[in-house]
Amino acid sequence: MLIRYKKNFEKIAMGLLSFMPNEKDVKKLQQSIKTYETDPSWQLFLWKEGEDIIGLIGVIKHENSFEIQHISVNPSHREQGVGKAMIQALKEMYPDFTITANDLTSSFYAKCTEE
Repeated sequence: MLIRYKKNFEKIAMGLLSFMPNEKDVKKLQQSIKTYETDPSWQLFLWKEGEDIIGLIGVIKHENSFEIQHISVNPSHREQGVGKAMIQALKEMYPDFTITANDLTSSFYAKCTEE
């Protein structure tokens, strides 16, 4: 289930975000989280299965589209369709929006959307 990020999920979100290649530096990681918390066009969603948060998808909201900035799945839950499920849930939440990826997320996005 896709849920919106809240401040009390900060440590889990930072852990998941740290799997992104460009988020290895702690200062960069903290800045990214701060941007999601303060910039209304940056939106962060977490993927929850049961009691566990196992994935994260962060987007920049444009007029009628989302650009995926971050997408990450806990390594022990990879290759199980979690990324695909997060993208599908985002599409269902915002059916009138198109979804695109940036340079860092495009290959993962393509893998998740291939038939």
